[in-house]
Amino acid sequence: MIADHLTGIEQFGADLWKMADDLRANSGLASNEYFMPIMGLLFLRQATNRYYAALDSIEADKAAGKMPDRPLVDADFRRRRAMMLPEAARYDVILDMPKDGELGGALTAAMEAVEEHFPPLAGQLPKDYERFDNDLLESMMRKFDTEALRNASGDVFGRIYEYFLAEFSKQGAHDNGEFFTPPSIVQTIVNVIEPDHGIVFDPACGSGGMFVQSSHFIEEEGQDTMKRVTFYGHEKNETTAKLAQTNLAVHGLQGTIRAGNEAITYYKDPHELVGKCDFVMANPPFNVDEVDADKVKGDARLPFGLPGVNKGKKISNANYLWMSYFYSYLNDSGRAGVVMSSQASSAGRDEAKVRQKLVETGAVDVMIDIRGNFFYTRTVPCQLWFFDRAKERDPERADHVLMLDARNIYRKVSRAIFDFSPEQQKNIAAIIWLYRGQSDRYLELVTSYLAEAIAHGQATAEPLSGFTDTLAKLIDQMAPFAIAARDPDPLAETWAELTAVQATLKDDIAGFAAEVAGRAKAWAESANGEGRDNDTLHAARKGLHDMAERCRDLTKQIDLAAKLAGRAVDVATKELEAKDSDLWVNVEVNKARKALEGVRADAVEALRGARYFVKQADWLQERFPDAVLADVEGLVKLVDRAEIAEHDWSLTPGRYVGVAPEEVDEDFDFEEALRSIHIDLKGLNEEAAELAARIARNFEELGA
Repeated sequence: MIADHLTGIEQFGADLWKMADDLRANSGLASNEYFMPIMGLLFLRQATNRYYAALDSIEADKAAGKMPDRPLVDADFRRRRAMMLPEAARYDVILDMPKDGELGGALTAAMEAVEEHFPPLAGQLPKDYERFDNDLLESMMRKFDTEALRNASGDVFGRIYEYFLAEFSKQGAHDNGEFFTPPSIVQTIVNVIEPDHGIVFDPACGSGGMFVQSSHFIEEEGQDTMKRVTFYGHEKNETTAKLAQTNLAVHGLQGTIRAGNEAITYYKDPHELVGKCDFVMANPPFNVDEVDADKVKGDARLPFGLPGVNKGKKISNANYLWMSYFYSYLNDSGRAGVVMSSQASSAGRDEAKVRQKLVETGAVDVMIDIRGNFFYTRTVPCQLWFFDRAKERDPERADHVLMLDARNIYRKVSRAIFDFSPEQQKNIAAIIWLYRGQSDRYLELVTSYLAEAIAHGQATAEPLSGFTDTLAKLIDQMAPFAIAARDPDPLAETWAELTAVQATLKDDIAGFAAEVAGRAKAWAESANGEGRDNDTLHAARKGLHDMAERCRDLTKQIDLAAKLAGRAVDVATKELEAKDSDLWVNVEVNKARKALEGVRADAVEALRGARYFVKQADWLQERFPDAVLADVEGLVKLVDRAEIAEHDWSLTPGRYVGVAPEEVDEDFDFEEALRSIHIDLKGLNEEAAELAARIARNFEELGA
């Protein structure tokens, strides 16, 4: 259900991105000129990967007698979600060509061959590689020809592709970055509407992220996306539409995406999907005020009328045109999830009238407030609107809307960008499950958190042992010098404290291991054939609090031990000139000190994981102790239509849920606070380096 596009492939993608961006800087090209060619190379690398993976599968099936030994055809590869690439279009073949200065032409020919063999990509791939320097192209291709990339699975490669889209978006390399909706937002929409069958439509599809995340959702349920859904999209920007088609192809998907003038949703409906869609997902442009009122007047997709016309005969704000379109495209059981400006939910006058009519249909299902800085090129907050047309036929459900204020739920990715962690996304989804009466899914999630906490606790044994062993080695290296008699002895106090902490730490780690073993045993014994009930999970969670507290205390002790060891080294070398002593082997001490920092980080991270998952279970069970939906101040409230009417038909969650009570954090997470500070500092350093490089280039140009 949940994918974390910043975990696992983060360093892999970041390293690739740095290489690509360095090459861009050396090429003298702007980001928008380099954008599509780089994405095209990534696509070709993955198409080649898929080709060889499919070929291996075909050969295996032939060997097993599952298919006849005959010449291969396109359908053999399509069934395995790959393209039957002609030899001249394979990445490795192109790289092995004689270096005669024609690499750009070979790449362009390869893209043309791919388009010929895969009609959905006709006219979509970049074909301007001849304008690049041959050495630069070869260098770029070799950067994408690592062993890891040659063996990357479809999903891993797709995540790298998404990572590059995100990085280009941050640069505003195309369409001011608006072609890309951050995966954290898209996944939240997917988790609420669960698009697992039928027609999935995005009338403002950008680079196709809604389709890709829908596919992740379907495949994590063990289904084949292309057998379950059909993707349709509109995208007015033709370059962005090409990007979407390529993005789908990288993930082994297909969709019908209309582009250009025929795809301007305000005026056109090229797929003729009114009343036919099972799911609609979109991140449309906000607050557009240039839509011609005469052209849209009488449109069948506007059952609630126009939201207001200004003196220039333009729609005063197109937000509610989009809302009407989304509603109209759904079939009578369809669901929609869309991103919208936070201003729209309480807009007045004619927009309020349209909103009232929408609420009165009973289809408005869930409203979620999202804080600012989730988008890479916009800092404004937004809201997620959800419709469910099946709700209209259930009088009890039709009368209510779930208001969820998620502005206090976020993870800091960089100084300017926030997102949801995978667990935060799951917790938001769990609230939706309770709203829908799916307590079993909620309990399964709590169960998974507790199981993860215990598994992480058990996994701490090796990193904790690694830390104590490395600490002991460093202490042994320093001991001959540290215990030597001297008066006065500035090292004595630090040394005594260090050895005392070492002894205490050893005992506390043994106590922690016993606690983990006891909790694991109790957890195993609490299982039964029907699964653990809510009371059992409460008891198990509370039983894990001591383990979580020990994780916190051990983290502090480990940090203290590492700091004391470092201080002892510094006092010995800087105040006592230990390097000149025969009792001090400086190379070995420095090596052990460096090793200690590495194992310290491993041990602290292992302890953090165990404690983290207990806290996730706490977050859910403390707010929803009975495993049923309940109003939670500052977070969620189920609101009836009468209350909405009293608030001028506002759909702003914050107006209903109230303000969360201020909590005193008795368990302040210093490690997370330091991480946040590190992120800020890293961002400032990167900006400073970029500015310095820009100034240097400007001076060079002035000198020229």
